[in-house]
Amino acid sequence: MHLGSSRRSVLLVSALTGSLMLTACGGGSGGSGSDAEAKITVSPAGGKDVALGSPIAVKADGGRLTQVDVKDDKGNKVTGQLAADGSSWASDSKAGPQTTYTVRATAKGGKDGKGKESSSTATFTTQQAPAVNKLTNTPSNGQTVGTGMPVSILFDKPVDDSKRAEIEKSLKVTTQPKIEGSWGWVKDYSGQDRIDWRPKDYWPSGTKVSVNGSLSGINSGEGGWFARNYNFGFTIGADRKAVIDVPGHTLTMYENGKPVGDIKGSAGSPTDPTRGGIHTVRSKNAAETMDSSTIGYGKQWMLDSKWVTHLTASGTFLHSAPWNNSIGVENNSHGCFGMTTSDAKKVYDFLSIGSTVEVKGTTSTKKTDVGNGLEVWQETWEQWHKRSALK
Repeated sequence: MHLGSSRRSVLLVSALTGSLMLTACGGGSGGSGSDAEAKITVSPAGGKDVALGSPIAVKADGGRLTQVDVKDDKGNKVTGQLAADGSSWASDSKAGPQTTYTVRATAKGGKDGKGKESSSTATFTTQQAPAVNKLTNTPSNGQTVGTGMPVSILFDKPVDDSKRAEIEKSLKVTTQPKIEGSWGWVKDYSGQDRIDWRPKDYWPSGTKVSVNGSLSGINSGEGGWFARNYNFGFTIGADRKAVIDVPGHTLTMYENGKPVGDIKGSAGSPTDPTRGGIHTVRSKNAAETMDSSTIGYGKQWMLDSKWVTHLTASGTFLHSAPWNNSIGVENNSHGCFGMTTSDAKKVYDFLSIGSTVEVKGTTSTKKTDVGNGLEVWQETWEQWHKRSALK
């Protein structure tokens, strides 16, 4: 899933020189009379090969800005903030690589902004980045997910430790209603760098979540520059979760905190116990082949299964196990929770992506790393918050 719609932002200090000053003919600056005229200055100056790394700035010397419009060569609008006194404007983010920006600004002269109107237009093109760092987001834009779903952003190239604080500051999560949460840096099971945002507690059902990544023009270090901004949103769906009682060979489904059904199954054997703690459903497959080689058992088996609900990236699943004659009686799997085909479908249909599954009573002593799936609930809030680069 790729981070949804984006708006390219901003512009950067010119690799050439200083700023571009434009003003209407005649008139002076300052004063408050009708003849007062503002001088509009745009930085970076117009031209090509403008350096990456700085926001665009517009100033009205001797007056007040009345309008600033900045767009890139694809027609995306660059947002910014106007100073309280109207004398300057600064973009919210930085310019993307190899992009042409056009700045149009108008101002009125005098401290009271009642003088002559002046206007300016400046166009410049930024340098090409030596490398571009792209990212993939989970969940996807518009998706409805479970109450345990984190915001997860996976970078396709490394992110230097020294760049993490700036990147984290450029990522904003807005929720309705307002929910406390924190970003945390994670090493994904694939080995790639990742940053996740999780709420302090589970999401309330119905929460609307918006994510804005003003990353355009930020240097991630060795991995290269970000070329654009990212924006996406999702909704928290029904409050559904499951709890597995390993000694009792039972999975209990809960909705709105109340049990709504039990499923008998077979968890991991004493030699391959099911991983404990709170897992987050990361994906699902209606049909899948269970390949022993993917979990370190060579070519011992190749079994077809249906209604597969994925928890960890290393292979902890909920799935049908029609070959197992000890379901509900003995825990003899290699770490998964196997069920009859009909019961596996019930669990598959009940749990959504982002729902949580808590495993209790296991003998497993393995600590499941946060990056081994969407495992943000394996840590306490205090432990998670320490992962922030802004702590």
